[in-house]
Amino acid sequence: GDAGFKALIEGVDLTERAMLSALERHGVKKLAPEGEKFDPNFHQAMFEVPNPDVPANTVVQVVQPGYSIGDRVLRPAMVGVAKGGPKFAAAEAPVEPGPVNEQAEKDA
Repeated sequence: GDAGFKALIEGVDLTERAMLSALERHGVKKLAPEGEKFDPNFHQAMFEVPNPDVPANTVVQVVQPGYSIGDRVLRPAMVGVAKGGPKFAAAEAPVEPGPVNEQAEKDA
């Protein structure tokens, strides 16, 4: 009945914790990037969410966490990304003007 179900849940939780602990000992880290700037090297965008409260390209929801070992991504985190907010890079680093593309100006 109910006691058997609770024991099953407890056993599954213990197994998950033991597995995550073993993976961590071998250098595997969980990627839970909520609130970070979207990085295509570590994240896979699943959808965009209109959200003017946070900077554009901010991870607002983690659908499935990712995993990495050292600098190598085992599985990218599947995430939802904000759009419509202020630009993320504007606060981090000023954009330096590059060389003028004369052909682009003629086409405009």
